Amino acid sequence: MGRATGDERGTTERVLTLLGLLQQRQVWTGPELADRLGVTPRTIRRDVERLRTLGYPVHAGQGVGGGYRLGPGRALPPLLLDDEEAIATAVSLLAGAGGAVAGAADAALRALAKLDRVLPTRLRHDVRALAGSVESFGGGRPPVDPEALMTLARACRDEVEAGFDYPSGSGVRRRRVEPYRLVASDRRWYLLAYDLDRADWRSFRVDRMTGVSARTWRFRPRPAPDAATHVQEGVASRVYPHRARFLVHAPADTVRAQIPASAAVVRPRDGERCEVVSGAGSLDFVLMHVLLLGHDFEVLDPPELRGRCRALAERLRAAGSVTAPGPAQP
Repeated sequence: MGRATGDERGTTERVLTLLGLLQQRQVWTGPELADRLGVTPRTIRRDVERLRTLGYPVHAGQGVGGGYRLGPGRALPPLLLDDEEAIATAVSLLAGAGGAVAGAADAALRALAKLDRVLPTRLRHDVRALAGSVESFGGGRPPVDPEALMTLARACRDEVEAGFDYPSGSGVRRRRVEPYRLVASDRRWYLLAYDLDRADWRSFRVDRMTGVSARTWRFRPRPAPDAATHVQEGVASRVYPHRARFLVHAPADTVRAQIPASAAVVRPRDGERCEVVSGAGSLDFVLMHVLLLGHDFEVLDPPELRGRCRALAERLRAAGSVTAPGPAQP
């Protein structure tokens, strides 16, 4: 293939500029676009045809109020952002990834990773400075370093090894991993990765990481568990000394609305029942939480929890049968 000539480069730049103008405003007249681009209305008509050939639905209206308008297409077209728009978009996505927008964290991080691939270096410092000047109040996730989050997102995308310092029972240790997916829960960010030193899949809380870095060493992806399921099961049950399973007589959607995703795994059994798996420091604690859901339930596992149910029932029955003392006599 030969190199593009100066005329071809000029035409390409002009067509991209035209696309950007059509994205900025609802309707442009031909003379307005010609004046903006310094060309004739005939050239504008040819450039509009070029955009249509590329799949952009550019509509043309006649008469008063008519002009060129970019309509909705079957696929989202590339967005052309100036420097200020790119900075504002990146900072907004960082806020969404941090949990400021309910339910948008994972999508915000995916979009931020795409923007990061093409964001000019000169704008990265502005994004970092502006993101660091934004605070929030109230509940939400523990604060996560946006740079660490982006480093891990890039490592997952590029399939390169990552390293970070992580606390454990014996102190803080350096972990070497093959990062697979970042998972957002209702409370925290987690990284599902293959731990190279332990030769097993592990989930890590991003807010506990320090010294996050990515290597240039690429790895071949290995068969991985479902990221969201693996992290949720680990957070809800595997990390606790006691794990319990219940058959709850209520639809899974109803029970999911009552229990945070980080507290239990809810699996549908049929339209009217579901299985709830949860963990805690004591079996009584798990039992009380399921009891307070307000649905009939059965204990599936462990067997000793059935005895705890009978003991709790006797205690509640005894508490309900005690006669309240009357008023004190003078």
